[in-house]
Amino acid sequence: MPLPALSFPPELLLAAQGVRVAFFDVDGVLTDGGLYMSEHGETLKRFHILDGLGLKLLQKAGITPVVITGRDSKPLRGRLQALGLAHAHYGTEDKRPAAEKTLKELGLDWAQAAAIGDDWPDLPVLRRCAFACAPANAHAEVKACAHHVTTAAGGHGAAREFCDLLLVASGRYAGLLEAYA
Repeated sequence: MPLPALSFPPELLLAAQGVRVAFFDVDGVLTDGGLYMSEHGETLKRFHILDGLGLKLLQKAGITPVVITGRDSKPLRGRLQALGLAHAHYGTEDKRPAAEKTLKELGLDWAQAAAIGDDWPDLPVLRRCAFACAPANAHAEVKACAHHVTTAAGGHGAAREFCDLLLVASGRYAGLLEAYA
């Protein structure tokens, strides 16, 4: 089996070691941030398949993915259900209390948490986590507090890059990759 092609700087991997829970924003992270509206007023969302597998791989590695989003929609709930995500907070403008509630439920603390977000409502969670990440298209204030800014934009593989980094830091990436040899 060849060595994994993916690598990250050692300082990033050190910062992400010990992560047991990963918080994800939706619009601008798991989607491209655009709001697509049908003629009937329905909101349509576009998700990237790479991000979905990343969320599944986190679960296999023992890292709990948690979605905290300011919006709610049937397409979003359907996508998260299809991915088997057990923890999600919908219609949550104040994201910090939702994150703290989940940490308490899981018996974890901020030192074991990572997050990826793209705009100001994500800052209270990003600033408290041991590891903070921002997509390439995030707001400047979010990029400024992130340990890592992805090369991919939100909705175009940014969440997968975040997941891969956490998997490499956990030491589980190569083992999970072997299942696809």
